[in-house]
This record gives sequence, structure tokens and C-alpha cells, in this order.
Amino acid sequence: MRSTIHTTALGLLLLSLAFHSCRKADTIVPPTVTPVTPGTNGVVKGFFLLNEANMGSNKSSLDYFDYGSGVYHKNIYPTLNPTIVKELGDVGNDIKIYGNKLYAVINVSHLVEVMDMTTAKHIATIPIPNCRYITFDKGYAYVSSYAGPVLIDPNARLGYVARIDTTSLDVKDTCVVGYQPEEMVIRNNKLYVANSGGYRVPNYDNTVSVIDLNTFKETSKITVAINLHRLKLDAEGNIYVTSRGDYKKVPSNTYIINAADQVSNTLNLPASNITICGDSAYVYSTEWSYVTNKNTITYAIIDTKKKTVVSRNFITDGTEKKIEIPYGIAVNPETREIYVTDAADYVTPGRIWCFTPDGKRKWDAETGDIPAHIVFTYKKLSGLSLP
Repeated sequence: MRSTIHTTALGLLLLSLAFHSCRKADTIVPPTVTPVTPGTNGVVKGFFLLNEANMGSNKSSLDYFDYGSGVYHKNIYPTLNPTIVKELGDVGNDIKIYGNKLYAVINVSHLVEVMDMTTAKHIATIPIPNCRYITFDKGYAYVSSYAGPVLIDPNARLGYVARIDTTSLDVKDTCVVGYQPEEMVIRNNKLYVANSGGYRVPNYDNTVSVIDLNTFKETSKITVAINLHRLKLDAEGNIYVTSRGDYKKVPSNTYIINAADQVSNTLNLPASNITICGDSAYVYSTEWSYVTNKNTITYAIIDTKKKTVVSRNFITDGTEKKIEIPYGIAVNPETREIYVTDAADYVTPGRIWCFTPDGKRKWDAETGDIPAHIVFTYKKLSGLSLP
């Protein structure tokens, strides 16, 4: 467990903002490049990894892996943006690509950083208070926001979703949802938003908000479980929802919302993060308990057609014993290689592990602090020098 600072919803509760969270000039750490595997020439050209870094450290950073060269590039943003002395900011919470732009949600700096996806050069910043996650549809970006300050508060206000024009990068509208909203998915022209209520502990929210994208109004709430976090959509149109529980008596769990907006399945599977590729959902859980004062770490695969757990560990060569704190997960949609990031002690550089589709270690590399969010790119990043 992180000894002093959490960047999850509950962790944000445990820390009043004792640090100035806006972006500031810091000593720029030179980038490092590490050959990690033979180069390959596929449709997927690389991936970006956003490192959260500890709250208040102002050290969120961006890494890049290039499949063509097999080289892992650590901390690329200051190299590609030498005039942006403030760099990315405080707590990188999500990263996505839409069109030709790369969007990084920087939670405690209260902004979305927008970059060119082929150069990673700064285009603009979009100010959104306590922003969390981002998704896209029909020319708009949707960003979940806690709305209020980063602070535990039993009277914390309702959150909202901001609607952003991806051409002008202006916030066009907002829609109020539940308390402390997290991940989102879009299905049948409706936006689903997981509400955590984490700032109001122990009175967590337990709902998924449903927004009609035509009117951009909340039309209903689906009651699921307390302290919701992740939402993922499978190929059958089902939405997977994760609950973090209360870290005491109520365990983490995974639920499925069907096409009728009803909770149709309870999988009895703890989950900190989930990613879906094809008909498989890959899950890991780092479940902290304030009763036992320790983490329980598990890995699993769900067959999304059968809606059942088919594996209790997708790492098959024992490498999971080297991963201290799994913190991010992704699967290459082309090769089915599995990536797991390790936050280690949360204050020193983390690590990314690449596994073959059958769960055997292929390579690993050092990352920035608290590696968390991965997005694959189909265009090669330019402007980087190779060793």
C-alpha cells in the first residue's frame, strides 16, 4: 500500500491538498531511451504511457514505446516540448487518442493537456476542475469532473461531465451527474458514468448515471454497488462495472449492465482495473484492507461471451511475484500482448512488463513514477532520437 498518498478516489479523500497543485517550473529530467525487444512492423506503431506520479510532486510524465525499433522512451514530453517549462503537471489520470490529437487528463492540475498525436507537441490546455477520465463521440470529448476541490468532505458537491468540441477545444456544456464521477462509456447514443462518492466516505455513491447525448441531460441512474470506478464495454454491448467496496467489510466486485440498463450479472471478482480485447476481459485487483492492513493481489480473465471467469491468473511464468503493485493494464489489439505496470513503492520509478498472449514475460522497462494509463497509436511518433 502507498504509505502516505493515494491517487485513487479514496486516496484523494485521505489527503487535504497541502501542496500547490498548479503547474510550475521544475528541474527537467533528461529523457532515457532503452532498447528492450527486437523491432516489429505491425499496424500498431507504438503506445504512450502516462505516469501519474505522487500528488503534490508535479511530476506527471509521458513515456513512449516504439514497436518499429523496439525502443522504450522514458519522459518524452520535455524533449519534444522544450519551451513548455511547466511540463505536464500534477497527477496524470487518463490518456486517449481521438482524431489526430492526444489528450492527457491531469487531475490535480485541473486541466486536459492536448497534444499532436504524431509529435506529442503541445497544442492547448483545457481547464476543468478535478478532472478524472475522458471519452469521445461524434466530434466531442467528454470529461468527468469531481467539480469541487481535492478534499474529503461529507458535503462534497455533485460532479459533472464536461462536453468539449474537439475542433475548437472549447467546453460547450456540462451535465451534473452523481458524486465524484469516474470512468465513462458510450452505448447507443447514451453516456454512462460511474459515480464513486469517494469524497463522502462512508456515504459512497452507488450509481451509474445515464446521459442522453442528444439532449446532454441525465435521464436515469442505475443502482449497482458502492464506490464505483471502472466502466468497460464489450463486443456484445454489455457494460462491465467495478466497485472498490469500502476497503473494510464490503469487498471489491465486478458487475455487468445489460442492454436493458439492468445489472444482469455479479461476477464475485475483485477488480482494480479492467481492459477488454476481443472476447476476453483482463482484470487485476490490488485490494487494500484496513482490517488486515495489507493488499490482496489477484489476476483474472473473463470470457465476455459466457460472462464467466475462465482464468485466475493470466501471468503463467511466475513473473507476477516480481510485480509489487500492479497499477495499469492494456492489451495490444493486434498482437494480443499483455502489458501490466508496476507502481512499486509509489515514490520511485515504476516498471512496465510485457507478456506474450499466453502470459510469459517478453520484456520489461523502467518507467516514470506510478505508471498507470496506456493508449496505443497507429501512427509512428516523430522527433525521437534512437540509441
